[in-house]
Amino acid sequence: MIQWSVCLHVHASAGGVMETDTEPYVHLASLRELHEVVSRLNTARSMADTLQAIADGAVRTLGFELAAVNLVRPDGDLLVAAVAGSPGAEALMAGRTGSRDAWERRLSMGEQWGELRFIPHTEGWVLDHDDVPQWHATGPAPRYPDEWHPMDRLFAPMYSFDGELIAVLSVDKPRNGRRPGQWGREAIRFYATQAAVAIGNARLRANMQRALARLEREQDALRASEESFRQAFEYAPSGMAVAEMGGDSHGRLIRVNDALCRMLARPASQLRRHFFADLVHPDDIGVLLRSSAEGGRAELRLIHRDGGTLWVSLRNSVVADTADGPRFLLIHVEDIEERKRHEQALAHRASHDALTGLPNNAELRLRLGNRICARPRETPVRRSTDVFDGFGTPAPPPYDHHEHLLDPDTPGADGKGLAVLFCDLDGFKSINDRFGHDSGDAVLREVARRLRECVRDDDTVARLGGDEFVVLADGLGPADASDLAVRLRSAVIPPIRIDGGSVRVGASFGIGWASCGLSIEEILRSADQRMYIEKRARSHGRRRAG
Repeated sequence: MIQWSVCLHVHASAGGVMETDTEPYVHLASLRELHEVVSRLNTARSMADTLQAIADGAVRTLGFELAAVNLVRPDGDLLVAAVAGSPGAEALMAGRTGSRDAWERRLSMGEQWGELRFIPHTEGWVLDHDDVPQWHATGPAPRYPDEWHPMDRLFAPMYSFDGELIAVLSVDKPRNGRRPGQWGREAIRFYATQAAVAIGNARLRANMQRALARLEREQDALRASEESFRQAFEYAPSGMAVAEMGGDSHGRLIRVNDALCRMLARPASQLRRHFFADLVHPDDIGVLLRSSAEGGRAELRLIHRDGGTLWVSLRNSVVADTADGPRFLLIHVEDIEERKRHEQALAHRASHDALTGLPNNAELRLRLGNRICARPRETPVRRSTDVFDGFGTPAPPPYDHHEHLLDPDTPGADGKGLAVLFCDLDGFKSINDRFGHDSGDAVLREVARRLRECVRDDDTVARLGGDEFVVLADGLGPADASDLAVRLRSAVIPPIRIDGGSVRVGASFGIGWASCGLSIEEILRSADQRMYIEKRARSHGRRRAG
């Protein structure tokens, strides 16, 4: 807040309050005039108008020909803010500044007339050359004791309610040529007190006007900001939503834009009845919960009106209604369905056989590697560092949650395991040689389809390359695996139509078992070897039958 100080210089000559010290009826008239002038001080529209009214009122009612108002600036120095009674004095002093130190010196010198300070010419000569703006009329030396000397000075300091100096009224040239008497001094003190009130009121009005102007600017800026946000929100090309934060209503949608409505084919009235989590695919709720509430990012699926799903990129940010008001979650939703489809297609091509659509060699090894570990599950040898249970048996290593795989025939196994069926087609090479690779490819696609139809959804049918396939089937015993091999062989044997004709291929299967402690190569090699054993056995059988 800017603090103001005012100093008023008053020069008096004939007439006004000073002329009628001994006439009570004139005093009453002067009081009425003083009251009228004071009442007008508080009607000024600005601080500058108030200060000029103070200077003009001092000349009109206090019996002086010259008055100056010096205003304390924020840095403490005093600025001549208003001058009345003399155009020459106004031109010389208005707008100039005197230092605070020089003013403090003035207000501590001379004679103290209550709150007033009178500095006679016998003392004031030391102030003639300091930096305070001043003007003196010329004239003869006083002829009697109370006559005013041209170098005399009279100041009326003005203070705020908390005692801070805000203004000083300086007057000169009394109209009656005399120093003010008791009545005149009281009139100056009263006027200075009311002038201080007027300055305080003007300052309050100025502060209020600035506050109102600032508030109006802030409201205009807020309205402009809200309009900008509304337009950015409503016309954004991507989906936008505002949801509540905290409490039982956390995540409830309270505002959505047209893009999100089009994205999900749902009207805004329907979306506003939901929590955002209601729109997320159940399998992706965990992804939504793991994303941070503030600045969170996630890629998940939203549920379309027709029941389908749409991949979106989700970005959250927290906004406040006001500085201390409620907080809301601004949700930005971008359609990434095409990108996700492209990524999934790339991932599928990298992990699946282009001809048959089955998992390829790399994907088979990845799935198999996810089920086995390098440490076989076997009865451990007692060591001094082992931890034993209450029966003297070494306890399993702590925090080992891996489900170890065993060959079903291994002692201690439960008779079931992960069967690895290695398949090699019989007679496929002759089809390629006779009918060409296009016919051979058609046979491979049909064989792949038949193999898929004979296994469970959780089983894996993969193509290693050429005419070799591998089936992974978990939870089977030896007999179950043999039955599965028979079913698969029976599915492959029926004729396959190509180019208006038909061909037949056979299939040989070798059954191996995935077991921890073995490498992937060892597991596949074991099944491959058993397949060749089975192939040779069937070949010998056909020759003996012939």
